[in-house]
Amino acid sequence: MKIGLMLTKVFVLIFLTSCGAVDDTKFTINGHVENAGGVSNIVLYEGEKELGAAALDENQDFYFEGNAPEPGLYTLLVGERPYMLVLENGETVKFQADMKKPADYKVSGSKTSAKLKELDAVRETFQKQQTALGQEFEQRMNNGEEAAVVQSDLMTKSENFIADLSEQVVEFSLDNKDNLAGFYGMLILYTVDPTGQEEALVNYAEEVKDQFPNNDAVQSFVAHMAAIKPLSIGQVAPDFASLTPEGDEVKLSDLRGQYVLLDFWAAWCGPCRQENPNIVEQFHRFKDKGFTVLGVSLDRDRDAWLKAIKDDKLEWTQISDLKMWDSEAGQLYNISAIPASFMIDPDGKIVGKNLRGPALRQFLEENL
Repeated sequence: MKIGLMLTKVFVLIFLTSCGAVDDTKFTINGHVENAGGVSNIVLYEGEKELGAAALDENQDFYFEGNAPEPGLYTLLVGERPYMLVLENGETVKFQADMKKPADYKVSGSKTSAKLKELDAVRETFQKQQTALGQEFEQRMNNGEEAAVVQSDLMTKSENFIADLSEQVVEFSLDNKDNLAGFYGMLILYTVDPTGQEEALVNYAEEVKDQFPNNDAVQSFVAHMAAIKPLSIGQVAPDFASLTPEGDEVKLSDLRGQYVLLDFWAAWCGPCRQENPNIVEQFHRFKDKGFTVLGVSLDRDRDAWLKAIKDDKLEWTQISDLKMWDSEAGQLYNISAIPASFMIDPDGKIVGKNLRGPALRQFLEENL
């Protein structure tokens, strides 16, 4: 997981090549790397942008100097090992790492960077878990196991790893709501599990929106969470109406009192058609236990829509205004790609998103 991919550029950093006295118009990093091995240059990133590289001297020391008017997240890349630092003007940060024990690094001069060490340990564990999953997949495939079985097993393991990571990151972020370390934890959470932890992300954004008014990254995150809140887990699903193939008007609210899978799909959508057999299976298993499906087609061709309903044996209610991406329901639910689905509980609240494959069956088994 590349930390640099988690943030867009939010500050302009002027990278200086000469050493000088530290003042409140710049930050400095004084670093030392033990057992550097083949590492000769240390690279500093802001987001995906490389800000500069510093060579290790004969004592294995390196030095950076730059300008950060507002505190922001940076990545110090030592060989292949990334380290997260929060830098701001007026700080003299001391960094020490041993490449024989890269996770056991030291940082001082920046309280927030020191707090990030705990978060870094969680991230490092997760990265090792994901690497191990890849190695297990390759080994089991070489042993001749069935691909579908291996993928199912490893998906379950991955979901458990993500759940464990999410729990730790949420706890860390709530413990650090008064500083930016908590915010950067939430960015990791958003990258790894944005749907499963949506409620925690939305609640966190509301709590910190006034705490960091001048931090562009925080305010961008807050604005994004506010935009998705109406369709987030725990919110009442927006009501709408559309027409069945027979011309009857159906409202989403007509289905209150049961679990409803609001399924956005189209006849021309290959992944949608591949998922349909799974929805058909679960529909027949649970339709007498308080579950139904409302299919919303983003088709434009009526004949193709009706043929797909027949061919895929979709026996639940189907509606469409045949406006494709201009579908009123699709726009209401901010649909930009399909398949997309929302699980709605008997009270009309959104309780799940994009439950496909085994996840749909698991949800229904647990709730019905």
